[in-house]
Amino acid sequence: MAILERILLGLAGLIGASGVALAAAAAHLSSTPSLASAALMALVHAPALLGGLAALRVGILSKRLGYVGLIGIALGVLLFSGDLAMRAFLSAPLFPMAAPSGGTILIVSWIILAVAGFFGPKTR
Repeated sequence: MAILERILLGLAGLIGASGVALAAAAAHLSSTPSLASAALMALVHAPALLGGLAALRVGILSKRLGYVGLIGIALGVLLFSGDLAMRAFLSAPLFPMAAPSGGTILIVSWIILAVAGFFGPKTR
């Protein structure tokens, strides 16, 4: 397994775990609705990363575009969820425009994955 796949796999696990922790915090510690949004984004995108890695392994995605899309998804969810969590717990943003930047990266990354599927290796 390539190092990039291992990194993405590890990030998928950490993003999933943080999603569960954020969901618990949203339910028990905070009344801030943004914490539940951060949890949802993490919990939705962690399995998407795993599915994307599986699609790359079986060869149904363009490898180059697939990796770009998956890296973008990991980065986007870290920025988006990280910013919302920072705002909820520390009353300060990760950095200005972090959440909108993360959301935009996520949208573009999903489009890249769609293109990676359209232009993936030809199968019989």
